[in-house]
Amino acid sequence: MRLYIIRHADPDYDNHTITPAGHLEAQALARRLAGVGLTHIYCSPLDRAQHTMQYTADLLKIEPITEDWLRELSDWRIDAPDASFGRERIVAWDVHGEIVRACEVYPNYTTWYQRNNLDFHENFEVLIRHSDDFLKRHGYTREGGRYRRVRPNNDQIAVFCHNGLGLTWLAHLLQIPVTLFWAGFWLAPSSVTTVLFDERSAKWAVPRCLGLGDVSHLYEARLPVRPRGIIANFE
Repeated sequence: MRLYIIRHADPDYDNHTITPAGHLEAQALARRLAGVGLTHIYCSPLDRAQHTMQYTADLLKIEPITEDWLRELSDWRIDAPDASFGRERIVAWDVHGEIVRACEVYPNYTTWYQRNNLDFHENFEVLIRHSDDFLKRHGYTREGGRYRRVRPNNDQIAVFCHNGLGLTWLAHLLQIPVTLFWAGFWLAPSSVTTVLFDERSAKWAVPRCLGLGDVSHLYEARLPVRPRGIIANFE
């Protein structure tokens, strides 16, 4: 099984949709996904994800399924570390990497929320439960960091979601400390991250990232990569 975790195209946050540039991105994305043999499409209920997804669903004639747990983690907020953000509260995945990496002993997958004054353990557990339910429906039951192959399949699943949700879910799937994943990676608008459920035995599967944040469809369409979510020196 393969998961394609896709961030929505360039957002128009004020109008709850995507920008004209985002529509071009979404069209290029649909053409790129047409070649991977998708069997399922899932999507966040938020309009910027829905409007991105619709091009792919229409092109491939696949009925999409909307799942509420795929919405952005907008309530995961912390106090801004300084005035450079221009606001008092910021989303958790925007915490400065220089703060996350300042500690002498790095967090691990089970202790990340105990550092940097981040109290998101319960939120993370909720996300894990949703992930487990979603993957169980596709034949994989998590036991610790591995997934038991209850119903092996060749499903090719596109999941249209968001930067924060995507990063946090990937950190869980790959068993990487969430804060280090937040500080170390970014998902560009309309980017595609491919996760293979690597089956080395008849019993177990382990999520393995084959490519993170792929934007080759933008290069092919001669479209720029837009820095939504990069706060400082992207250019």
